[in-house]
Amino acid sequence: MAAVVAVAAFALRPMWRSRRLKSKFGPEYDRTVQEAEDRRAAERELAQRERRHSELNLRELSEHEKQRYEMEWSRVQEQFIDDPPQALGAADRLVIAIMADRGYPTQSYEQQVADLSVEHAQPVGHYRTAHDIATAAASGRASTEDMRTAIVHYRELFQDLLVGAGHHSTHNK
Repeated sequence: MAAVVAVAAFALRPMWRSRRLKSKFGPEYDRTVQEAEDRRAAERELAQRERRHSELNLRELSEHEKQRYEMEWSRVQEQFIDDPPQALGAADRLVIAIMADRGYPTQSYEQQVADLSVEHAQPVGHYRTAHDIATAAASGRASTEDMRTAIVHYRELFQDLLVGAGHHSTHNK
């Protein structure tokens, strides 16, 4: 009987892993599966992100830092009225600055997205969209409505990194 239970548990392990990863990563799970050669490769990638993330030395922001970033975000929103493309660039830089202050590596955009996806799975998809729109806006290829969408998406990640820092972080050292 114990052998049957052990075999059943071993057989169900991949399904449990898939469910856990899908629950944790949400839409990022689906995007990763779609881009990978197969589901197992995608799940290995997501598990590797979790391992890398667990090694990061993340920290919460102080109240003073949070207030400073909120003031900077207000300036970005004000700038958006007069110069949306410049404001999107400023929003992108502000998100990267918060990431750096929290302890995330910020050298490469793809690595930023991968690292963020572990604790900020919901807004990371919107961050991708916002970043793409900001890139298009910098060369004059984005509509005003696209830029509005991007600033809303940046704000979502900004708030998640700023306010949600203490709520999400489980790997602070």
